[in-house]
Amino acid sequence: MPRPRRDQPTQLEDLPNIGKSIAADLRGIGILEPGQLAEREPLVVFQELAGAMGPRHDPCVLYTLLAAQHFLQCGEAQPWRAFATEGKRLLEGNRPRRS
Repeated sequence: MPRPRRDQPTQLEDLPNIGKSIAADLRGIGILEPGQLAEREPLVVFQELAGAMGPRHDPCVLYTLLAAQHFLQCGEAQPWRAFATEGKRLLEGNRPRRS
């Protein structure tokens, strides 16, 4: 198993915008480390978190996951708010269509 680079996050809380509470919720659905989060689609993770987070489940969580994915892909930390437009687009595209 390759050793992580010195600048690579090793814990979920090492990721920008991921605090103790969201990290605990991610662990609750089986995502224990940043590498596992990097392999998952943020919208799917957001949907899985609905049960774990209950009434705290908010679209901002999706924006946070998008920001974390961005960081894991390119190393650039951005505030979660920077991903609101993309997150809203994903959520809108995921809604059931009315007949």
